[in-house]
Amino acid sequence: MSLPEIYLKKNEDKRLRKGHLWVFSNEVDTQRSPLEQFSAGDLAQVKSDDGKVLGTAYVNPQALICARLLSRKPNLKCGSNFFKERLTTALILREKLFTQPYYRLVFGESDGLPGLVIDRFGSVFSVQITTAGIEQRKESLLTALVELFEPTAIVLKNDNSQRQLEGLSLESEIAYGKLPDSVIIEENGAQFKIDILNGQKTGWFYDHRSSRAAVANIAKDQRVLDLFSYTGAWGIPAAMAGGTEVTCVDASEGALTLAKENAELNQVVDKMHFVRSDVFDFLKQARLDNQLYDIIVLDPPALVKRKKDFKQGYEAYRRLNHLALQVLSKNGILVSASCSYHLSRENLHEILRSSGKHIDRHLVFFASGGQGPDHPIDPASPETEYLKTFFCSVSSSL
Repeated sequence: MSLPEIYLKKNEDKRLRKGHLWVFSNEVDTQRSPLEQFSAGDLAQVKSDDGKVLGTAYVNPQALICARLLSRKPNLKCGSNFFKERLTTALILREKLFTQPYYRLVFGESDGLPGLVIDRFGSVFSVQITTAGIEQRKESLLTALVELFEPTAIVLKNDNSQRQLEGLSLESEIAYGKLPDSVIIEENGAQFKIDILNGQKTGWFYDHRSSRAAVANIAKDQRVLDLFSYTGAWGIPAAMAGGTEVTCVDASEGALTLAKENAELNQVVDKMHFVRSDVFDFLKQARLDNQLYDIIVLDPPALVKRKKDFKQGYEAYRRLNHLALQVLSKNGILVSASCSYHLSRENLHEILRSSGKHIDRHLVFFASGGQGPDHPIDPASPETEYLKTFFCSVSSSL
């Protein structure tokens, strides 16, 4: 039986034909295919105005992105076998990249599963569903995960505010199995306890793995400041690599408690200081106290979550980098990152250039980075490329 159809307006199929997976509500010919006929999560065939099939999508008539393609094929059946096929393809790539089972298994559109993120922590899986289309099929997804991986536990970490745009509630729950009292992962030779149920996002940030290793490589005999440190993913490897003193600053008491446990786990707690503070306030006080650091890692949360927040977020990034440069030692290194999609690489480049110039410092980039390979980029979906990092050497003015 054929699926109901969504027709696009004339010429509104160009982006889909180039490989993108999203359909916006203003692109739909609602006279031919009223969106009101669909319930959130229903499947539909998407067609161009001349009737050519563009693929199978799930639909949410209340959302701005009203349809997301799951396949270029018509009349796709989206049960557990569909999820097993997509998960298997995703797994093949990750097993080529990593020798241990600690990685992002599914990264939304890049793995052909828009609205879905899965992080793997050994035999424990953290699943984040952000769309009604995946939410409606979560039992099929869970069945596929259990059959493929025989996990100890699957956690549904559905507390992302994007769910509210789809009319979904925010919640976290253990959907399968029993969550161990302690979940420990390994990264760059270090071990980390993670708190999936109460931690940020899925519980861990795999995307900076390679950049964290790069910082550890230059940390010997350096005084390191890890800002927005969360559970110590940057600072602890730096201490293990020979950093003389590492200070982790975060506003979350729970994150810092876990960071200290991780420092103890890796036997570097004697080198580390943990400061609960607003980062802006900490940097202002450090400047007043003439505190200087040889390496500063500035990895804030997304400060430009929506396009309309750009001006305010840009100013926040500018202030942070400007303050950080003022407590950086002579010939020090600033590692500045942004996970805001709406703040481009060029924007961050300009923030760093102007901040250095403003305090009369000579700033050069000696390396740059992005998201790790378990966060693959779909060239047809620019939204899948979000992370940018600059490694800056900062010296006196020329």
